Amino acid sequence: MTIFATEKEREHSIIMNIGLDAKRIVRNASGLGNYGRTLVNDLCNIVDHDTMLHLYAPDPGNEVLREQVKTSDRVRFVYPEHTPMKAWWRSHGIVKDLLRDHIDLYHGLSGELPVGIRQAGIKSVVTIHDLIFLRHPEYYHWWDVKIYAAKFHKTLSEADSIVAISQRTKDDIIELGGIDPDRIKVIYQSCGDSFKYPSNEDRRQSVNAQYMLPSRYIINVGTIEERKNILLAVKALHQLPEDLSLVIVGRSTPYAEQVKRYAEENRLGHRVHFLHGVPNSDLPAIYQMAEACVYPSRYEGFGIPVIEAIQSGLPVVACSGSCLEEAGGPDCLYVHPDDVQGMAASILQVVKGAEGRDERIARAQQYITRFEGNDVAQQMMEVYLGVRGKSKLLNS
Repeated sequence: MTIFATEKEREHSIIMNIGLDAKRIVRNASGLGNYGRTLVNDLCNIVDHDTMLHLYAPDPGNEVLREQVKTSDRVRFVYPEHTPMKAWWRSHGIVKDLLRDHIDLYHGLSGELPVGIRQAGIKSVVTIHDLIFLRHPEYYHWWDVKIYAAKFHKTLSEADSIVAISQRTKDDIIELGGIDPDRIKVIYQSCGDSFKYPSNEDRRQSVNAQYMLPSRYIINVGTIEERKNILLAVKALHQLPEDLSLVIVGRSTPYAEQVKRYAEENRLGHRVHFLHGVPNSDLPAIYQMAEACVYPSRYEGFGIPVIEAIQSGLPVVACSGSCLEEAGGPDCLYVHPDDVQGMAASILQVVKGAEGRDERIARAQQYITRFEGNDVAQQMMEVYLGVRGKSKLLNS
């Protein structure tokens, strides 16, 4: 029997079992996967030694992604023992496993919660990243919109607490979900720090040769899809110096062919470079050799590439109308998503040699410190503790 000298020591002895939805952690190389992996790693830095994080996934997924989760005696992956119906397990069958593992609180990291979790008496938190499928249904198949909407409303009825990754997303949840604002906490998405460290010259030369990068370029990172609106930046090239190119890094979709066709038809093909399947290990060097980042998306829940670019020492030109002003802060430049002239003029204000460029970058880097590391994890743990109704469990 352990005897505690103080009430504080007794509180720190409490074991808290936190379950987290790890499907995206082991399967998605970017986006929701990065969100989950970064959050788990940040939580490991602050949780008490008697707090366990149980990561529930339908299968082990990708080993490389799984290994990005820090090794710790406070983290364990959990997979279903016997079920060929992985989707059913994640949305229904998992509840039985949560009860078996004595989970005190479950966090749905990608906008979903298991059906019946409230009835089972398990407290829950859900992170909602965006409601683009409701705000811009034209980018989705009509049937997918119906499915996503049904899951969204069901999840709201199950959750004890809702986390929105931006104020824009919170506003959308209130408007489109009819939710009391007091149930929603804005906790900005955490961003790792790998982009903050300059690549050495040998590394840059190696990456430069591998991808045959142009001597001067602006960069865009993200899935090449219609909503991301990269065609705006391609059109802006007409008004930019001839020696300035655009490097687009991301997964291709049919929209990419539309962008390529426009570039070729308008004699811009030699200035637009597409890179697919770029590993995370190469991305910092590609960012750091650019002169600026463009992120002309029509709508986002947050916009991690904006932060990655700022960490990499780049100024950013993005589009107004969603949450990108929240992600980049007041020292990035923002234009309407259909304003070609405004995009070109803004890029000219931030490329190398532009007046005030270095000061703009420094202020933006200071702004984004709010998204880095333990501050985000601390806020999330406070949500957990509030939902569970326990006193402070963090390290002193």
